[in-house]
Amino acid sequence: MELLASLAAEERWLFPAFLVMYAAIYCVGQLFVFRRWAPRQRLDGSSCLISLFHGTLAALAAAGAILALPAGFRSFAAPNARLQDHVLDYSIAYFTMDLLHYLAFLPGDVLFIAHHLATLFVFITCRYMVRHGAYALLVLLVLAEVTSLLQNVWTLAGIWRDQSPAAARVYGALSPPFYVLYTLVRGVAGPLFLVKMTVFYLSGQAVDVIPWWVRISWIVVVGTAIAVSNLWIWNLWKELVRERNQATAKSKKDT
Repeated sequence: MELLASLAAEERWLFPAFLVMYAAIYCVGQLFVFRRWAPRQRLDGSSCLISLFHGTLAALAAAGAILALPAGFRSFAAPNARLQDHVLDYSIAYFTMDLLHYLAFLPGDVLFIAHHLATLFVFITCRYMVRHGAYALLVLLVLAEVTSLLQNVWTLAGIWRDQSPAAARVYGALSPPFYVLYTLVRGVAGPLFLVKMTVFYLSGQAVDVIPWWVRISWIVVVGTAIAVSNLWIWNLWKELVRERNQATAKSKKDT
């Protein structure tokens, strides 16, 4: 809480410092942490590394920034508080760094590039243009990043599972709990909050502080992101069930 209090009192623009921090972490990943990995694996590992430094911290900071405000200011149309702006800058810096990573090394990964551009559009318009509505985006940030630590460990284990039996065991052990948590957050909590957000913004209650085109674009971007996330986790569930069925059939055959 002391850290959040000091951050709330900070008047400097922190985006450049956050961006430099993520660039440094990325370079450490590329040059040291994953230097023995194959080129593509090293790229994925370095992206996961900066995500590890973003996800959980961003979720905690976003939750703290929400709870730090009086209940009356937790509104979809409330003006952004300074602490909320800092949290948005922290995430904007992360998505900027990861977007540069994809543009430089993986320009064919159109889905991730589109996701990062859309996310940056929402965060930047909230932070620098309308300066209202951070409450809604920070709640969504908590929901999006609460699974980050588990997802990144699962991803790193998945990258290395073909070369390491231990990584394969970790990947297999983490898959069910990660899928369950991700499904609950992205398949239940996220859509419910999106409905609440949509009803508010379409009611016209924020018309004086957030233009219609901004509100509609936020709804479209968030709704699309949730839909794609649910499609992704559905395919993972199908793959997991198929693998378990194949393992069961093979075990019966061997016996």
